[in-house]
Amino acid sequence: MPLIFATRPSTLARWQTQSIIHALQEVWPGLECEEDVLTTSGDRILGRPLPEIGGKGLFTQELENALLSGSVHAAVHSLKDLPVENAPGLIVAAIPLRDEMRDVLVSAQGYSLDTLPTGARVGTSSLRRAAQLLAHRPDLRVIPLRGNVDTRLRKALDGLYDAIVLAGAGLIRLGLAEYITHWLPLDVMTPAPGQGALAVQCRAGDIETQQRLVVLDDPATRMAVTAERAFLAGLGGGCSLPVAAFALVKGEQITLQGVVSSPDGQRLLRMQDRGSNPDVLGTDLARQAIERGASELLTPSINNKSALRLSET
Repeated sequence: MPLIFATRPSTLARWQTQSIIHALQEVWPGLECEEDVLTTSGDRILGRPLPEIGGKGLFTQELENALLSGSVHAAVHSLKDLPVENAPGLIVAAIPLRDEMRDVLVSAQGYSLDTLPTGARVGTSSLRRAAQLLAHRPDLRVIPLRGNVDTRLRKALDGLYDAIVLAGAGLIRLGLAEYITHWLPLDVMTPAPGQGALAVQCRAGDIETQQRLVVLDDPATRMAVTAERAFLAGLGGGCSLPVAAFALVKGEQITLQGVVSSPDGQRLLRMQDRGSNPDVLGTDLARQAIERGASELLTPSINNKSALRLSET
């Protein structure tokens, strides 16, 4: 009986799923795998900025429903898209070695973030990215940008934007790294919690599938992203919040950096802490952020969908 994977229809999602399948087949020779391509709400609703529709599970719920129904055995997600709470009955059986976590700028004119002209149009529908862009360059005009990686890249190359911001991992995975014009430094653009990592999900009671998948788990990556996601959970858990986090693991020690910003980038908190327990570390850093006023910064993002005035023109 083949191992069936739920996957989204985008080129990147299919690449990610196929990479997991190939890795499994190297460990388990002869393992037969199939893909079940499912369209999620995030794939269907393309005419509105993500912050307006960004509920938990925007890109994952349909895949999780297929898992729970028993029609598939596993699902591959970009970890940054996965809600911080496990859906009842499901577990993340494997988090493989993380790829590149930084964001990048793509510009048909070859601009870097610092050489963009005053008032330049920069495309992103991520509140996290927009807030950090505006914190560094408050003169920029942040324009909504939706679609899969290929669509967004084409819009940038066609000159509809002076530049766009994308995850570097996606471009690398699709062989499109040649279009990157600027790797954004981590102290300017801290990534989303879990960015660059994949999550392979299955049913909690499916022990056979778990045993197949767990061989791909990378303990250091799991520690790092667990700390990052615990930080996000401590601040409310919404993937559409202007919250960023990045953790480095050296031996048993984790260094966690967190960022919380007002949606317009005018107020931005950066903080850092160290520890050995990723859940405790992330929760503690979130508490420190709240003590420094993070709740007040995030309230507009939660209660006012248009708090970040993304220009529509």
